[in-house]
Amino acid sequence: MPRFYARRQLSVAAAAAALISSVGLFNAPTASAALPTPVSAATARTYLASLTVAPEDRTGYDRDLFPHWITQSGSCNTREVVLKRDGTNVQQDSSCAATSGSWYSVYDGATWTAASDLDIDHLVPLAEAWDSGADSWTTSRRQSFANDLTRPQLIAVTDNVNQAKGDQDPATWMPSRTAYRCTYVRAWVQVKYYYGLSVDSAEKSALQNHLASC
Repeated sequence: MPRFYARRQLSVAAAAAALISSVGLFNAPTASAALPTPVSAATARTYLASLTVAPEDRTGYDRDLFPHWITQSGSCNTREVVLKRDGTNVQQDSSCAATSGSWYSVYDGATWTAASDLDIDHLVPLAEAWDSGADSWTTSRRQSFANDLTRPQLIAVTDNVNQAKGDQDPATWMPSRTAYRCTYVRAWVQVKYYYGLSVDSAEKSALQNHLASC
């Protein structure tokens, strides 16, 4: 059962009203992120076996080298598109900003009702991509990677969970919600395979171990 959080103090009356209105959130099966379905565990194992194993090199990394949250359509940027995709009953204003809705964070099982409580996670972090091959890409390819809505690369999750993850790979960080770990590693391998990125030895070992139990 997802945990439900509120980060602002409410009056007793407001809290009661919020509780009543949130009852449906606990049981709503649609309140979950809509990450594009990753490849199967078997396919992920095949992909992983073909990836180059190489040490990581962060020389020259700068987040600004990956233009992100570009305009996708109309006034909607990538972040706003993912918030709409991953939420339930999301309402947006004329500038495409989410004004209401609910979001279930698959990493930690928390449900939020304010878009400001969510980050859009690059499942394979930008720094990790740089370390494993993106340093040789064109800016255009890095932009495509940072705004990829087709592969399982972008997902709305609890902001402080995403910040705790930072640029770590599966050797040092995995979602606390164990039920999502198989999906996470399948997605990780698919993204690395699609973009021709390498893995380091510890990362490959962790991915193999997790995929073995999928």
